[in-house]
Amino acid sequence: MANLNTEAIKQHTFDAIVIGSGMSGGWAAKEFTEKGLNTLMLERGRDVKHLVDYPTTNMYPYEFAHRGQIPYDVQQANPVMNRCYIFHEDAEHFCVKDAQHPYVQEKPFDWIRGYQVGGKSLLWARQTQRWSDYDFEGPARDGFAVDWPIRYKDIAPWYSYVEKFAGIAGNRDGLDNLPDGEFLPGFPLNVVEQYFSNFVAKNYPGRHVISARCAHLSKPNQIHLDQGRAKCQNRVLCQRGCPFGGYFSANSSTIPWALKTGKLTLRPFSVVQEIIYDDAKNKATGVRIIDTNTKQVMEFYAKVIFVNAAAINTNLVLLNSKSKRFPNGLGNDSGVLGKYVAFHNYRARAWGEYDGEMEWTTDGRNPAGGGYLPRFRNVKKQETNFLRGYAAGFSAYRQMQTDENGVGESLKRNLMNPKLSGWKVGSHMMGETIPKETNTVSLDESKKDEWGVPQLKINISYDDNDEKMIKDYQEQMTEMFTKAGFKNVNVMDSKQAPGLDIHEMGGCRMGNDPKTSMLNKWHQMHAVNNVFVTDGASMTSTSTQNPSLTYMAFTARAVDYAVSEMKKGNI
Repeated sequence: MANLNTEAIKQHTFDAIVIGSGMSGGWAAKEFTEKGLNTLMLERGRDVKHLVDYPTTNMYPYEFAHRGQIPYDVQQANPVMNRCYIFHEDAEHFCVKDAQHPYVQEKPFDWIRGYQVGGKSLLWARQTQRWSDYDFEGPARDGFAVDWPIRYKDIAPWYSYVEKFAGIAGNRDGLDNLPDGEFLPGFPLNVVEQYFSNFVAKNYPGRHVISARCAHLSKPNQIHLDQGRAKCQNRVLCQRGCPFGGYFSANSSTIPWALKTGKLTLRPFSVVQEIIYDDAKNKATGVRIIDTNTKQVMEFYAKVIFVNAAAINTNLVLLNSKSKRFPNGLGNDSGVLGKYVAFHNYRARAWGEYDGEMEWTTDGRNPAGGGYLPRFRNVKKQETNFLRGYAAGFSAYRQMQTDENGVGESLKRNLMNPKLSGWKVGSHMMGETIPKETNTVSLDESKKDEWGVPQLKINISYDDNDEKMIKDYQEQMTEMFTKAGFKNVNVMDSKQAPGLDIHEMGGCRMGNDPKTSMLNKWHQMHAVNNVFVTDGASMTSTSTQNPSLTYMAFTARAVDYAVSEMKKGNI
């Protein structure tokens, strides 16, 4: 900045800047600082310190003013956030309120955000599955989007690297479409989940019901204890923040690990306005922010910049980073920035009841959530009238039922003697959507937020491929449930808008050709070699797996490459 003297500029200069402190940003900070680089992490929201800032983590239900529910007036004031499953009294403080951070919905889109240090890593569902070559080769085989510039062999060692540190519980299932990893012991299926797993294996070749893989410490290793984390207590209150560090979050793991090096400067309350590009130097030189408390505009400088603001916000930062060289957004020579945004389709569900195994019930909670059906449609060849496919969750449970009939003594007796229900089974679809040029995010030219940044316009919708996929899921689950002996089988389509899956991806995709993509195989901008994007914005396609584990592996790999290039003098 013009009014900074030499000493002030020095204080604002780092080796690396990481924009965002969530799932991938935490990994970028950890990797840079471990390699000895002075790193600045920018977070637009407040700080949330592990163990310190989890105000509800040990509260009993009766200690909540509204017994866990959100008051009606708050629900009405936040129609988008209120549709999210996480929006309850115990985690409300980690959820972005609608009016505080407005955006423009050209089509209905429920944008769920977590603006604090750690981001949505505090709130995620913790499901972790690797991609396989059936996923990386999908666009090229099926003729959509552009070809991924990498394959499974490129990322496999980095999956192992992040799994060992994060702690992933799972079984070695030996499936080529869902590669095994560096697992801690998996959480077991219950008796009905195992029954359905056996039934599917026997009657549907190529289909599998496995224990869901998740980022919980079922049996911590020394590296997890060194992080100050402990074994998962199966509380399943994860959205409050875990005082044991039983599940992986940036707050409990990567950020404190990076801070221990003494190389990390964490700056919350910093909304990034743009990345500064120097036309003469032909590279990015820093980041311009506004302090949300003082409203002061500030600049910070670094040799390399990692953008990890979460997929849609990363698009916003890049679109708003305009210069003479890049009038349509940083690195946007191809014109694809903000386009080909995709997501996961979670609209469909199936459920039923089971009369068998009535001598059994469950005891305690399962952090993994039960079973997982890896994608079985169009895996090795095209076999349906829609492209790609879907994975599915599966769970079974019995619940205590209380008879509230009667008066006086009979009512008291009924209330004091709840009874177990029969088994109930359920499933939900996790469908791959196809990245389309018409699914876009862009800047609104007239509306700005409180910090002078243009509001984002979101124009994203389902298509005919998604509708056919939903129909197939419902038909297949109905058939499998019915043949397995489940009764009262039903299916539904929530018709929910895109966004509630919280798995938006793309807009700044990877690819081999700079004319059709933004990033090369190292997540490095084709046109600006010291800017990297390793969060969901970089995804060329979505596959069906929960994406966070892949973001972690991508980030660790990209930092390793960036540092090696810096040592060579190429960055």
